[in-house]
Amino acid sequence: MELRHLRYFHAVAEELSFSKAARRLRIAQPALSRAVQELEAEVGSLLLDRSRRAMRLTPGGEVLLREAGFLFERLDEAVRKVRRAAAGEEGELRLGYIGPPTRAFLGGLLKAFHERYPRVTIVLEERTPERVWEMVSKGRLSVGLTRPVLAHEALGLQSLLLCQEQLCAAVPSIHRLAVAETLGWGELAGEDIVILARREGAGSHDTILAACAAAGFAPHLVHTPSVISTILRYVEAGSGIGIVPESVAPESDEVVLIPLVPRETLPVVMVWSRDGDDPAVTAFRGIVEEWLTSR
Repeated sequence: MELRHLRYFHAVAEELSFSKAARRLRIAQPALSRAVQELEAEVGSLLLDRSRRAMRLTPGGEVLLREAGFLFERLDEAVRKVRRAAAGEEGELRLGYIGPPTRAFLGGLLKAFHERYPRVTIVLEERTPERVWEMVSKGRLSVGLTRPVLAHEALGLQSLLLCQEQLCAAVPSIHRLAVAETLGWGELAGEDIVILARREGAGSHDTILAACAAAGFAPHLVHTPSVISTILRYVEAGSGIGIVPESVAPESDEVVLIPLVPRETLPVVMVWSRDGDDPAVTAFRGIVEEWLTSR
């Protein structure tokens, strides 16, 4: 099995389109299709279901996509280690983070760390909360800035609370509720609601459902996208009211962010290995603790 076959399949599986994958890889589409067929012949199983209008992964294809992702992560890590050794660098901090909740402070932390430890390479990876915890627990990330997840205790990691974010309603600017300074949870009863999919954020998903239940109603969920910015796209389109953390700033005047009361918050935490003694992680923790003290 050639590594290029795996890379080609990985691109097709992520795009679910031969044409898009071919453009991404900058190769001819027939060569890409032939390589995937050769890989399917080698593993003895179809990896892509091409019988429908929209291409889908077969169960075997889903397994290979996941395992190939792990393989490429390890391969990239090995290449980085070789390059560091050749360049005489002195360590690496692999930091996983979630986007909007860390936007206000991550840049300052990284600047302070670089100024104090200029010979430590910082590698950033933006991931979902669950993926950050998983990658830290398996040693693929040194430290993570993320939200708590349901399985965090079983993963054996240490955590430090960084901040709490208030939940807000993302309301279309033409909606009757858009003029309010705050909204009670009960005012969302009967509205079409858009929230993040539970598989991408179980903590936020469950907190929202619990707040609605406490207000005496079950939300009518019309969309549960996998990316939080997609919530704002649905709101802009008039498809419903989104519920998002306060850090998810609207990108247009078509969406108004209104705090929800009673106040419900989502924590942002730093996580690292309980058994690890990585000097770069210890140094970064020191920077974070100084920042928390100075706030």
